[in-house]
Amino acid sequence: MDTMVVIIGAGQAGLAVSRQLVDRGVEHVLLERGTVANSWRTERWDSLRLLTPNWLSRLPGHTYTGSDPEGFMAATEVADMLDHYRASFDAPIHTGVTVTDVRRAAAGFTVDTDQGTWRCQAVVVATGAASTPHVPGIAAHVPGRIHQLTPTHYRNPDQLDDGPVLVVGASASGAQLADELHRSGRDVVLAVGDHVRLPRQYRQMDIHWWMETIGLLDDRIEDQSRPARARRLPSLQLVGSDDGRSVDLNALSDIGIELVGRLADVHGSTALFADGLATTCRSADGRMRRLLARIDDFAAANGLDAEVGAPDAPAPIRIPRSRTTIDMAQFATVLWATGFRPDYPWLDARALDERGAIRHDRGVGAMPGLYVLGLPFMRRRKSSFLDGVGPDAAELSAHLVTRLHRRPSAAGIAAGSATTQERSS
Repeated sequence: MDTMVVIIGAGQAGLAVSRQLVDRGVEHVLLERGTVANSWRTERWDSLRLLTPNWLSRLPGHTYTGSDPEGFMAATEVADMLDHYRASFDAPIHTGVTVTDVRRAAAGFTVDTDQGTWRCQAVVVATGAASTPHVPGIAAHVPGRIHQLTPTHYRNPDQLDDGPVLVVGASASGAQLADELHRSGRDVVLAVGDHVRLPRQYRQMDIHWWMETIGLLDDRIEDQSRPARARRLPSLQLVGSDDGRSVDLNALSDIGIELVGRLADVHGSTALFADGLATTCRSADGRMRRLLARIDDFAAANGLDAEVGAPDAPAPIRIPRSRTTIDMAQFATVLWATGFRPDYPWLDARALDERGAIRHDRGVGAMPGLYVLGLPFMRRRKSSFLDGVGPDAAELSAHLVTRLHRRPSAAGIAAGSATTQERSS
């Protein structure tokens, strides 16, 4: 089977680039191992909602038109929205197709799947940034009787054994799940590492409204002094909820969740926690204060002070005296909310770096003809958001189309070869 471009993955990133290619008249297919928006349907917990307000759910040719622009869509609602988006431009999707190998060929790429082989001139990897949960090596030291799982396998508190839970990681997933598990009646200990603290609302406006208004979400990766660090920043310590509640460390501590430092190791039946919780919290507070000061400066400079509330920065994190050792025997479950790592077992190893990530420059692969979309801060700070994949897809598609126009087609190469043979005979 032949086409110009193969897109791997039919979530928001794959659909955004598909819409761009449809508009540009480029023949392509999307290959999806499950159904459209598969991870939103099968790898999200029941109560999960977007961190971004509904009005920020924008894709190429699509804006939110529902009745609750200030609300936060549930995972199933996001999946339904993406399915309707697919139908709106009749995206050429092949579902239930598992990619097994992607390799360079004379005229581009060969993409092997369990449903056959595709030949194309370019490949776009749009499998997202949250495909493979990262579980640190110390998980192997956790006593075998303790149930271990990650957010992609967690659905609700009822699936867990009775008893206390150790949640490792305090970014968006860890903070939300610690909150949910505690409210279910369980004792929860939260191991806190590096995190980004922000209020859900600031000066009566959602924090994402401010971040868009001051231009923060459109910050470019090439303008960052430490781009690798910018791409590694944890997800925002927020929750999408109609009541606007916070899940920062103060709020979690107030309801009875015990805060400890980063989990450093497990020796026998003893969990060892770093004693740097105070430093971690002060760093998070400092980053938050700098952003809120930038918002205040913008509001003053643009005459917004009379239209929004007065500055109302959250109080600094109240740093508890935390334990550095805990007997693992007290826990029934460990939930690893420790982020995600890239995983492309089907991709030519020459396209990957030493960590297994695709080598690229703002989404343009180091291997000619290979592209990637939907990674954190790939081109913009919002690159992994619903609203961010669209602008990135537009720029990558323009690059891709320019490359296709400069490159002779496979048919042209074959015809040229035949003509050369005829002339030499």
